[in-house]
Amino acid sequence: MYSMVYMTTGDEAEARRIVRYLVEEGLVACGNIFPIRSIYRWQGQLREESEVAVIMKTMGSLVEKAVSEIRRLHSYEVPCIVSYAVETGLESYLSWIEESTSPE
Repeated sequence: MYSMVYMTTGDEAEARRIVRYLVEEGLVACGNIFPIRSIYRWQGQLREESEVAVIMKTMGSLVEKAVSEIRRLHSYEVPCIVSYAVETGLESYLSWIEESTSPE
């Protein structure tokens, strides 16, 4: 019923732009933005870069639309965008997620 969507971006400005849009559109209740270091292989080369990780809270029924919008707004050729089902949590917090993503 509830989900978390995780993504990475190249900088905080992009993360803020995407999260703000998703919150304004009611696709996510909120997003937490964290600076990170990533080590990965891309196009045959080992890379180490500064990135920004984002954890967003939403309803499971909105994940597909949120992912589609993230993909549309994201600058990466192959962005990290994954979702995780939330099985349990503080009921009042989960209710807030539902209220925050419901059309008014």
